[in-house]
Amino acid sequence: MRTAVRYTQGAALVATGLLAGAFGYGAANVIPTFDAVPLDVRLTFHTTMMKVNEPVMQSAMALAILTTFGLAVAGRGRPRLLALGAGGAALASLLITVFGNVPLHAQFRKWAAGPVPSGYAETFQRWELFHTLRTLTALAAFVLIVTAALVARPSTR
Repeated sequence: MRTAVRYTQGAALVATGLLAGAFGYGAANVIPTFDAVPLDVRLTFHTTMMKVNEPVMQSAMALAILTTFGLAVAGRGRPRLLALGAGGAALASLLITVFGNVPLHAQFRKWAAGPVPSGYAETFQRWELFHTLRTLTALAAFVLIVTAALVARPSTR
């Protein structure tokens, strides 16, 4: 395998793995914690965490997108198709975040500063649905890149 492709593949493995891991951690640990604390604590923590998370996670998604599509351009055959699928899945994670989760963050900031509307639980459920979807697409990107790495390496029989 050419050196540039190997480095791109390594970068795509790291980027998609970190993205899937970060979203997976949120799904497995942060969301259940949100559900277990009083509303004011959830809103304070959620809005404070998003100040840091939004730029970091959007940068991680951009890196996953760039490296997976870079691997698709540099690769050949089945690994190229797998990398293309991974890039699409990483892009889907970004779009879900930008158009699903981020607008809800603005509502949560308003609620933290003032009254919370009576139907707030449905909004939290919608945010959690978007988080689940972006977690699954990030995981799909990672699995596709791992598969591309395995397909690109011939068996050593």
